[in-house]
This record gives sequence, C-alpha cells and structure tokens, in this order.
Amino acid sequence: MAKLTIPIGPQHPALKEPEKFMITVEGETVVDADVRIGHMHRGLEKMFENRTYMQLIHATERICGICSFTHSTNFCQNVEYILGTDPPPRGLYLRTIMNEWERIHSHLLWLGIAGHEMGFDTLLMWSWDDREEILNLFEDITGNRVTHAYNTIGGVRRDISDAQIQRSLRVHDYLLERMDAYVHVALNEKTVLKRTQGVGILTTEDAKRLCAVGPRLRASNISYDVRKNDPYAAYDQIPWEVITCDTLDVHAQLVVRALEIIEAIKMCKYMLENLPAGDIRIKVPRKVPEGEAISRTEAPRGEDLHYLKSNGTDKPERLKVRAPTLANILNVAHVLKGANIADVPMIVAGIDPCMGCMDRVLIVDSEKETSRVWDREQLRKYSIDWYEKEAFR
Repeated sequence: MAKLTIPIGPQHPALKEPEKFMITVEGETVVDADVRIGHMHRGLEKMFENRTYMQLIHATERICGICSFTHSTNFCQNVEYILGTDPPPRGLYLRTIMNEWERIHSHLLWLGIAGHEMGFDTLLMWSWDDREEILNLFEDITGNRVTHAYNTIGGVRRDISDAQIQRSLRVHDYLLERMDAYVHVALNEKTVLKRTQGVGILTTEDAKRLCAVGPRLRASNISYDVRKNDPYAAYDQIPWEVITCDTLDVHAQLVVRALEIIEAIKMCKYMLENLPAGDIRIKVPRKVPEGEAISRTEAPRGEDLHYLKSNGTDKPERLKVRAPTLANILNVAHVLKGANIADVPMIVAGIDPCMGCMDRVLIVDSEKETSRVWDREQLRKYSIDWYEKEAFR
C-alpha cells in the first residue's frame, strides 16, 4: 500500500493555534510523524531583556493566557531566590490558592476541548459553564479573569476579605458536587471511552525516556509532580496527593485531570479555611544583585521552568522559559506512530498543547556553527523564502 504524507496545520480545524504536523499514513494508519514548531514565535525572551523587573511581572503573565499565573509565580520566585527573601505565610497561601484556581479552570477548559474533539459537545458546554465560576472568583479577588496582575516580587498585591473567602468556599462546594458528573462521564460515557481508551498509549519507559511532564507523565503511571517532589509556595504545608493512572492512554489523561480538579478544590478549601494572618507581601529593592536562579512550578500542563540571570541593574540579563508543551511535544510525535488517522486530533489535544508559550527560534549558521541574531526584516525574508521552497514540495 502506498504511503501518503498529509499536512495537519499550520491552520487546521483541530488546532486552536498554528502548528504543523506532517503525518505519513499507510491506508488509515499513521506510520511516521514530524512536528514543525515555530509558527507562533513572538520574541518574548529578547523583549524580557529590555523591561524592568516590575514590568516583567506583567510581561511573563502574557507568555500564556491559560497558565498566566504560574509563569508570573516562576518569575517572582526566581527574583526572590536571588534577593534571598521569602514572602509572608499569608502571601504564600494566597499565591498557592491562585495557582490551584488556575489548574481547576485550565483542566475544565481542557475537558471541554477534549469533548469537542471527540464530537461530544455537551461536555464542552457543561465544563465551560462551570469554568466560569472560577473565572468569576479570579475577577472578584484580582480584578481580572485571565491575566490577573496579582503576583508581585515579595508576595501578592491584594488581600482577601472574609466575605470573599465565604463566597469562594460556596463555589468550591458547588464545583465539588459537579465533579461527580464529570467523573461519571469519564468512566462510563460510551462516546468518551470509544474515543480515548487505547488511544495514544505512552508506556512508563517511554514517558521517562522522552521526558514527559504533567498529566501526560502521571497518566503513564509515574508519580511525579513538582509541587510534591520540589515544593514551592505553600505546597509543603497542606495535605494533598499526587494523582496517577495506569492505563497509559488519552483516557488516563482525562481521568488524571478530572481527579486533579477534585484534589485542587480540596486543597483550596483547606487553604481558605486555614489562611494565616499577617502581611501579604514584603518590600524589595528595585535593583537585583548579580546572580542566577532556576525556578520550577507545576503548571496545569506540567513542569514549567524559568532561568533568570541578573546583573545588578533593574533589568535582567537573561530570562529563559521552558514551557511544558515543549517537553511534551516529543512524546506526541512518538505516540502518533501506529495510531489511526482519525485519532490524531485526540492525541495532540491530549497534552493540552499551548503553541504560543512553546515556540522558540534559534538561527544557527551551519558553516560557522555559531548562533546569530536576525532583525525583523531578515527573519521575515527567511520565512517567505522557506515557505515558498518547503511548504508546497
């Protein structure tokens, strides 16, 4: 049987952001897959070098709309590490609550997208309606629903009142009841089971070899979570368990995320009921002394890593971001091989990809074996020339 190469992307109904997957099929079976990243590169890391630390709190939130708070948490933690300071306990609790609210709303968003990809739009309507409850909490506490401007170096910017705590607890009780329906759907709904069970299997050995992260890693029955293995904020002060699943497929990722929502709700309830008294932040200097630091957080999609190098001024010398999608894209290309062509959207959606926070560009001169910097016009000309040569071959 003849092999056929099919491009999925950069623009495709199954992709919410531009990315290109070159899928080679034999009949309806995928025999090879190649991922071409870079369609969403925004030059953020270069821009970071020209902003002050206070400006970068808001800039790092815009790396990703869904994981905005975890990126600003990583950045603030890195600066705090170099300064040798710690936020007050109340500030750490509030920072942790916001990170878990972000996990809840991100996982609910993913459940809806997964339902849409499998033709089960009822799940999309349910989960996105319930997700609004968390977004309303964000708006109530921070004033914003997506990019919150809530983190700051040394703590958080706004306190939470007793009335807001009570409103938040009522929302958590409601969502805890609603999660019974989602768990029932995940375990019993025939549409979900037929589209996810046995699809996109990543073995435990391959998950380790390909350095998978987040729900994809835990769906391969590996109990690893940055919040537990390398605790930050207040995660070592509250009771919670790492969720894993041993079926290794897309269904396992659905189960892990559904149960992680329940665990996150319980964590938030505990923190709201046991919120320490006191200040929410400390004052820090405008200029940061020379130093280097690495911060890791467990974003909803997996391990998010920031590297920061300071030079004694009010602007960083270097800020490098390794988002979880970049870590997971290798295992997607691997598990696509042998899959049915109709299952490609579900496998890609399984890792909840975010192309905007993943894409990076490095230009290497193959003759001199050195990297070089291009200006905007040079990069534009290269992209046009490459597209004319490669896209229609």
